[in-house]
Amino acid sequence: MFGSVRNLWQRGLRRARLDADAAWMRRVRGVIHVGANTGQERAHYRQYRLPVVWIEPIPEVFAQLQANIAGLPGQRALQALVADAEGRSVEFHVASNDGLSSSMLELAGHRELWPGVDFRRTLALRTTTLDALVRDGAIAPADGFNALVMDTQGSELQVLRGAAALLPRIDVVKTEAADFEAYAGGCRLADLDAFLRAQGFVELRRHRFAGRDGLGAYYDVVYRRGLRVPTD
Repeated sequence: MFGSVRNLWQRGLRRARLDADAAWMRRVRGVIHVGANTGQERAHYRQYRLPVVWIEPIPEVFAQLQANIAGLPGQRALQALVADAEGRSVEFHVASNDGLSSSMLELAGHRELWPGVDFRRTLALRTTTLDALVRDGAIAPADGFNALVMDTQGSELQVLRGAAALLPRIDVVKTEAADFEAYAGGCRLADLDAFLRAQGFVELRRHRFAGRDGLGAYYDVVYRRGLRVPTD
């Protein structure tokens, strides 16, 4: 019974978070979604007829992602681990909650907020960058993708730093971020806020979806471009 109530609550929370995205989703031409998992937002993107490039590193999760988006117009998946440098060997930790909390980084305060989540195994992976994916043709700027969604469990700032050439073409950034050290050495909300503001973005909305007194909170944050950065 309690599990069913929890699942209903989680579905309701996800629906509320997606509904809150309607304002910016109506105004973008396409989405690059880094940290795709199994593409849980796929129906919502389809509702707004948005083309999507999903990026997911875990092989079996990627296979499920491909199955989930099969037949959805304009949605395709890339298997890659995106960071701030190409060809770096990393240990990628696969989490027990269907891979949702998987990360290149070790768990820190995340353990206190979700003590039932741990790492079950480690994959040896090599990193790439968003700029490299654009350079190599995996993402085509001509397709007009101008929204970036990130859910990479502490490495969001690495993703942004590896997108120096792409970022001026992006008008909306949505990211999940904590205001405490959820992952060891990972970025916090303040780090992302400072970086994006320096790139000409302003905060559009912030939604707290988890937290604990004395520790901190997790947020979904949406930024929009406030000052257009010229591109060549």
